[in-house]
Amino acid sequence: MQTIVRLGSLAVLLAASVAQAQTPAPAVRTEKNMSLALANQIAAEAVAACTANGYNVSATVVDRAGTVRAVLRADNAGPHTLGSSERKAWTSASTKSTTQAVMENAQKNPAAANLVFMPGFLALGGGVPIKSGNEVIGAVGVGGAPGGHLDEQCANAALEKVKGLL
Repeated sequence: MQTIVRLGSLAVLLAASVAQAQTPAPAVRTEKNMSLALANQIAAEAVAACTANGYNVSATVVDRAGTVRAVLRADNAGPHTLGSSERKAWTSASTKSTTQAVMENAQKNPAAANLVFMPGFLALGGGVPIKSGNEVIGAVGVGGAPGGHLDEQCANAALEKVKGLL
């Protein structure tokens, strides 16, 4: 009798999970996104934070899909900083993580080491996800400071300045 009860419970659980799997997802999704004005403000704040520390950088802001929304290059920032900031922003949006964390994970985890060979992927510090609540709505990438950790500090400083708008 006890076996029949267990089988009956299993059947109920199986039926519930099949019903849940057959429930269709909504055809139209609602997602948060940032305005162009906010993207420009974040890029400007990141460049200003680095400029205040004597670093000539570029900052790129991308949306959740990694599409560029805003780019600023400080006076005297090297031409390589544009590509670096864009790739860091794209990598951060793609992974929903800081690029510093991605870099450290790739160094420690052999399975993640191949990520550095993905086209467009840049595992150097300086890319930070932009969140509205718990939802990643984009990322900011900074390139040009003398170290990825310093690029990341500028990105974080920018996000701190606009946190009330997120």
